Amino acid sequence: MLKTVKKRYVIPALLSAFLFIGVSFKEDYFEISKQIEIFTTLFKTINQNYVDETNPAELMDKAIKSMLADLDPYTNYFNEQDVIKFKINNTGEYTGIGAIITRKEDKLIVKEPYKGFPADKAGLKAGDEIIQIGDVLLADFKDDASQLIKGAKGTKIDIKYLRQGKPMSTQLVLDEVGIKAVPFYGMADDKTGYIVLLQFNAKASSETKEALEKLKEEGAQQIILDLRGNPGGLLHEAVNICNLFVPKGELIVTTKSKNSKYNNTNKTTREPVDTEIPLIVIVDGKSASASEIVSGALQDLDRAVVIGSRSFGKGLVQRPIDMTYGTQVKVTISKYYTPSGRCIQALDYARKDKSGKAIRTEEKNYNAFKTKKGRTVYDGGGILPDIVLENTKTSAIAEALQKNDAIFYYATNYYYKNPNLGDKIPTITDADITDFKAFLKKEKISLDTETEIALKNTLEKAKKENIDEVIATEYQQLLSALQKSEENLIDKNQKEIKNLLLDEIIKRYQYKEGLYQYYIKSNFEIKKAIEVLNNKAQYNSILKI
Repeated sequence: MLKTVKKRYVIPALLSAFLFIGVSFKEDYFEISKQIEIFTTLFKTINQNYVDETNPAELMDKAIKSMLADLDPYTNYFNEQDVIKFKINNTGEYTGIGAIITRKEDKLIVKEPYKGFPADKAGLKAGDEIIQIGDVLLADFKDDASQLIKGAKGTKIDIKYLRQGKPMSTQLVLDEVGIKAVPFYGMADDKTGYIVLLQFNAKASSETKEALEKLKEEGAQQIILDLRGNPGGLLHEAVNICNLFVPKGELIVTTKSKNSKYNNTNKTTREPVDTEIPLIVIVDGKSASASEIVSGALQDLDRAVVIGSRSFGKGLVQRPIDMTYGTQVKVTISKYYTPSGRCIQALDYARKDKSGKAIRTEEKNYNAFKTKKGRTVYDGGGILPDIVLENTKTSAIAEALQKNDAIFYYATNYYYKNPNLGDKIPTITDADITDFKAFLKKEKISLDTETEIALKNTLEKAKKENIDEVIATEYQQLLSALQKSEENLIDKNQKEIKNLLLDEIIKRYQYKEGLYQYYIKSNFEIKKAIEVLNNKAQYNSILKI
C-alpha cells in the first residue's frame, strides 16, 4: 500500500514540473500532454514490472534532474529533503567557523581562515586537515560534513586535525560570520581610491557607498572598482552600485524572456554619490552575472573605462518556483541585456557540439552595438574590456594547477619551511619554480589536464578489455611525454605562476587584507588602471568625453 501511495504522489509532482512553464504549455498543449502521458505510462510500467524492487521517489528524482541537466547548469530541481536542507542553511543569521573549507576523501581541508573569526581564533591554518568533529570520524561520515560544524552562536565543537601529518586538536566556538561584500578599500596613491567588491549580497551597495564616500574624504579624485573573481549575486544590488555613479532614472539592465511577465527593465532609483569622478572597472574571466551587469552598464553609459579580460558570460536569470509536496525548481526564466542591447550570456545551451558541450558564438558572428555616446561595442557573451590585458587571462596550465590545488599545497609547504616571514613580501625566483616542479613530482600531484584525463581514461578502458599490458610501455611513454610538456608549460607561463604562488603565500602570513595591501602597490592591473586614470587624454578619448 505504501508503494502505491508513493506513486500517486510522484505523478502530480511531475505534472507540476511541466505546468510551471505556463505559456508554452498552453501554446503546445497536445505535444506536452502526449509526452507526459508517455512518461507516466513508462514510469508505472517500470515500477510494476521491473525484476527487483524499485524506489519510485529515487527514480523520479533522477529522471527530473537528468532532464534538467540537458538545459543549462543553473536550472535545478530540489526534492523535499533538498529544500529543507537549503532552508536550514539559509535562514536566520549565519553562524559558523569563518573559513573556506573543502572536502577531500575522508578529511575537511581548511583552504582559507578569515582573520578574527572562529577558525582563526582556534588556531586553524590553511592546509590543516580536519579528521574528526566532536565524536564523529570523517572517515566514517559520508554525508555533508560541513553540517557538523554549524550551530547556534556560542556552540563549542572539539576538532581533531592533521598539520603537516602531525595530529593536533582544538576547540571551535561558533560565532556570527558576516562575510563582507567589500573586504578591502584604500588609497592606491595620493589621489586614487581602490575598492574591492567580492560579491553582490544584501549589503554590497551600502558597503560600496561607504567605501566611496570615505575614500573621497581621504582625498580620492579617481576610483578603481575591482570586480575580478566576483561571481555575482543580487540584481538590485548591481543596479544600486551603478546608481552610485550614474543619475537617477538611468536604464541599467533589461531581462527578456519568451514569457512576457519576466520581461523587465531595471533603472536607477536613487540620487547618485558622484557622477563625475573618473572611474575604472577591472574584470576577468571569473567576473560573472551581477559583475557583468555593473561593468556592462557603466561601459554602455560611457561612465567608466573597463580593463582586464573578457568576463565570464553568465547572463541567464533564475527564479525559484515552489511546487507540490514541498519540492521546488530553480528555473532559468530570462536573459540579461546591457543598456545598449548586448546579451551577456556567452554559451548557447540550446545548441551543442558533438561532445554535448554548449556552443559559444564565434567572433565573426558578434553583433555591434552603440554606447550612449556612440562608441561601438560587441556582444559575444560577457563584457569585453575597453583595454584588454593579457596578464588578466588565465592559461590552461595555471587553471590546472589551481584546480588540483598544486599551488595551494606548495604554499602550505613553503609556509612551514619559512615560519618567520611575517609581513615581508618574498620574491618568487626561478629556483622556487624549480623547487615547485620538484614538489609536484615528490607529492605525485597530477595536474589532470584534459589531455591527461583522456589518456588515463584510455588506460581504464584498456584494463576492462584486458589489453592494458599490451599497451603498458606505450602508455608510460605517452604519460612521461605529457608530463614533460606540462613542465615546459610551467616554464613558459612562469611569470603568471610566480604571481599565483606569491598571492597564495602572502595570504598564509598576512590574510586576504595583506594581499590587497600588496596589490595596491604591485598588481599589474591596478598599476595599469592608475596609469590610464592619470592620462586624462587617454581616459577621455576612450569615453569620448
